[in-house]
Amino acid sequence: MKETTDYSPMQRYVLVALRILVGWHILYEGFSKLLIPNWSSIGFLNESKWLLSGVSKWIVSNPGVLNAVDFLNTWGLIAIGLGLILGLFTKPAAISGAILLFVYYLNNPPLIGLEYTVPTEGSYLIISKTLIEAMALVVLAVFPSGLFAGLDIFVHQYRNRNK
Repeated sequence: MKETTDYSPMQRYVLVALRILVGWHILYEGFSKLLIPNWSSIGFLNESKWLLSGVSKWIVSNPGVLNAVDFLNTWGLIAIGLGLILGLFTKPAAISGAILLFVYYLNNPPLIGLEYTVPTEGSYLIISKTLIEAMALVVLAVFPSGLFAGLDIFVHQYRNRNK
């Protein structure tokens, strides 16, 4: 892996800014779900019309599984967002976030012929903001932005001290 000193200050600032911005968005998404009484992913899952529609229908038809998915979704978003903002376990947080967002995308992609009853805030064709944010998380997973500014600095020091 490249040393963190091999990056220019501008590269480090931009990667840290991207990490914090995406982290904030993901954290807020999770936190808002936590604050909404009786929030459930059932509406999103019922809209699924593509590759994961069968899995989504199965989740919706099993209340215990739906409750587990809602719990994991909410707290997963919160943990991923906090990890990104704090720069703590940045790589696993970024990979987890990218996978989660890609699952969202595979449930409801903006493809020709797929009609959704829930209105969207923009016009998309194949590429959506969800897919773009997932790719931004992949970028963050391959760069050590937690070592530029984040608690990963202390984790890295602890691991190196114990070698």
